Amino acid sequence: MSDHPIEGLMSNAMESIKEMVDVNTVVGDAVEAPDGTVIIPISRVACGFAAGGGDYQVSEGGKGEKGENSQPSSFGGGSGAGVSVQPMGFLVVGNGQIRLLPVDGNAMYDRLIDMMPSLIDKLQSMCNKDNKKQGVKGETDTPMV
Repeated sequence: MSDHPIEGLMSNAMESIKEMVDVNTVVGDAVEAPDGTVIIPISRVACGFAAGGGDYQVSEGGKGEKGENSQPSSFGGGSGAGVSVQPMGFLVVGNGQIRLLPVDGNAMYDRLIDMMPSLIDKLQSMCNKDNKKQGVKGETDTPMV
């Protein structure tokens, strides 16, 4: 038994999608800056696919009825696919750290979250210096909450 024509149609469309979408579409080629920092673009990829078709028979009378004079079954169908690539940000690797720089407008919140650990460290060191200057006895390495 031979394959149905829709199988070939779908297989051909899926092979085309595989060629278009690979890991390099999501994570782009890295770019190295003169200072040694590596910048990697990150994207969101969405794919959609549809295929359909049907068999029909045509009789000599043109009414599509099965009968002695009807022709062999014919197939009509089609397929379509779409790919959307949306840039999300850049992964920056350098100076002993890894940062994600988003493309959208909410970068300020991400930047604040990235800065929180260093801010807490600075506040703790300032409090420890003040405690030592005032001659406060006790533990000076207790973290602030």
